[in-house]
Amino acid sequence: MIQERKRFNVANCGRRFGKSAMAVNILSETAIKGFPSGYFAPTYKLLEGTYNECLLALNEAVVRKHDNQFIELITGGKIEFWSLDNPQAGRSRKYKEVVVDEAAFVKELWEAWTQAIRPTLTDLKGGAWFLSTPKGKNDFYKLHQRGLTGEANWQSWTMSTYDNPFIDPKEIDDAKRDLPEVAFNQEYLAQFADNTANPFGLNFIEQCTYPLSNLPPVCFGIDLAKSYDWTVIIGLDVNGSVCWFDRFQKDWKQTITHINNLPVVPISIDTTGVGDPVAEMVDRRYYLDMFKFSNTSKQQLMEMLAIAIQQRKINFPAGIIADELSNFEYEYTKNGVKYSAPTGLHDDAVCALALAWRIFKSGAANGHYTII
Repeated sequence: MIQERKRFNVANCGRRFGKSAMAVNILSETAIKGFPSGYFAPTYKLLEGTYNECLLALNEAVVRKHDNQFIELITGGKIEFWSLDNPQAGRSRKYKEVVVDEAAFVKELWEAWTQAIRPTLTDLKGGAWFLSTPKGKNDFYKLHQRGLTGEANWQSWTMSTYDNPFIDPKEIDDAKRDLPEVAFNQEYLAQFADNTANPFGLNFIEQCTYPLSNLPPVCFGIDLAKSYDWTVIIGLDVNGSVCWFDRFQKDWKQTITHINNLPVVPISIDTTGVGDPVAEMVDRRYYLDMFKFSNTSKQQLMEMLAIAIQQRKINFPAGIIADELSNFEYEYTKNGVKYSAPTGLHDDAVCALALAWRIFKSGAANGHYTII
């Protein structure tokens, strides 16, 4: 890619391909030659790793630095680091080379490129690199297409994880067996797909949509209402099919009574915030898995549900559950990955279904108790 480079370059690559190492080399070589360069990442948290790698590579030539903001060398070259939480980051600077890392995850990437980053290259006739694993057909996809059409000054590549000679292909094959097809194709083969802001996949949601089961529940997932939200109770039968669905807004006393009248099977319940005292008042006849939501725990929970849906191990009725699953999405924020419903919509049914699958998969629903 370095040998084939043009002025503007778009590298669409699988996970662990070596994008970050390439970014460090591009930035370091530019700074060593005495030129200013800029590194842009979707969030402040994501740029920290590249800052540290650049600092390690250039340590003996550094004369001035500021954590996660800039590194200045004895040659007069400089690397500045920017978070694209603000799409206007970098305005008023001039650069010989810029790298936009994880570009597919930058909100308003086209605006950031055309209005802020591209003008920084004018003075020095600088170049740019966009590096990323794909995330649907968004602005990164649009930039990637420019390099495939023969447009002057643009070059694009697609490289899978298999193209990295330092990764054992058997490791990638193992991941293929464990991951849903859509996830593997995107994360390892760098294939662009529609609607990957939805972690479940609309086609997979449709394939898992069946009428409500009439078998008895073997477990429940309960997401408790917060402010204007709903309390949702979802039960799964022995086959992993939704057989019970309650959605209501009641006071805590009524909610506790409602829960204590459920069939006595294992429950995974949301104990975030006010959910903790509610869970403490659930009848001790129930086996309880108390789950606290955080960005990290919710990400893990939703990834577990996504695998179940994409492997068709769970099914649910049309209506509220399927609709919430279809609207659900994820995005990169300054605090990491955020899984939620779009503004103004609900994800209570998604959370309850994920909790139900968590307790079902643990084996507790079949009497086989494991640590989860």
